Amino acid sequence: MGDKSAATNVEYGVAPTHVMASMSGLDFVRAIFDGKLPTPPIMQNVEPFNSTAEKGHVVFHSVPGFRHYNPIGSVHGGYAAILLDSAMGLAVHTALPAGTGYTTLEFKISFIKGITKDTGPVRTEGKTLNVGRRAATAEARITDANGRLLAHATTTCLVFEIPKGT
Repeated sequence: MGDKSAATNVEYGVAPTHVMASMSGLDFVRAIFDGKLPTPPIMQNVEPFNSTAEKGHVVFHSVPGFRHYNPIGSVHGGYAAILLDSAMGLAVHTALPAGTGYTTLEFKISFIKGITKDTGPVRTEGKTLNVGRRAATAEARITDANGRLLAHATTTCLVFEIPKGT
């Protein structure tokens, strides 16, 4: 189903659509976090750990490193974007019933404090604001070990029924 990371023994891949459709969003996200389903390949870039999920709420941690640097000598904004977009999307997913999917329509990020390899572990928390039949909104925050806000974001997601037989 995917690649195995030698360093963390994590399987990266994409669960088949019919598997996702057969589970509540909360069960699906927890199965990914528990290693029962493959971790999405995008997460190879940020290697989340200590991941938890409740309905409408997810938290995970990551460690920014030199490999995330941009040409101006700090962690690239894409690192924060991966964390924030993932946290918001997964928070929305945890609130959806079986047979329902979502996709991001838009998101906005505000970078508050620079992130470097010396920042240490960061905590990303995503929460739903509203989950309706056709649209959902969520927010996420990245904080350092001292609770300082590093970046935050909001999103709007399209909610839809997953077509049968996919």
